[in-house]
Amino acid sequence: MARYTRAVCKLCRREEAKLFLKGDRCYTNKCALERGASLPGKGGKTTRVRKLSTYGIRLREKQKMKKYYGLLEGQFKNYFQKAERKKGITGENLLELLERRLDNVVYRSGITKSRGHSRQLILHSHILVNGRPVNIPSYQLKVNDVIEIKEKSKNIMEFKEIKEGKIELNVPSWLEFDPENLRAKVLRFPSKEELNLPVDEKLVVEYYSR
Repeated sequence: MARYTRAVCKLCRREEAKLFLKGDRCYTNKCALERGASLPGKGGKTTRVRKLSTYGIRLREKQKMKKYYGLLEGQFKNYFQKAERKKGITGENLLELLERRLDNVVYRSGITKSRGHSRQLILHSHILVNGRPVNIPSYQLKVNDVIEIKEKSKNIMEFKEIKEGKIELNVPSWLEFDPENLRAKVLRFPSKEELNLPVDEKLVVEYYSR
């Protein structure tokens, strides 16, 4: 499976926005943006003053959303095409498809601190969906699906800390999470307003519709 393997902090620096790709580090002053790090590559801070064209603004929003969810270009474009074919508003359809990914829901539930970590757990078969092992990070969940940690994996230290209440969880209202059993349930899918994303999905739609 193709995936991004380079330094993820560079992605946040390029987009000049916190994409929360590094787990706990993103919430501390170790974050590159908190330290005022410059854009990657030659030019550094001088590149920041460049005025973007309309196309450039749309491109950056598309890149930002793609990186936020940890996808490659082809994967992201496929999601957009699916969203376009669905009834309703394309931008909101796109967000729903991305939020329905198994790696995203594992992350949103608080089991992991980043989507990258979620993907690692899924690929190593630590996650069950409705009692069955699923090792596909892009697996599309449905309302009432139940996600849990495999019984043999519950003794991993990070999971034990969740069970013991040592880790503060911030579970969104569209998910139900039982820390005692390390089990989450999809109650519904979130509205755009609930997500509070650092991107404007309308600009992403405009990028692909140009």
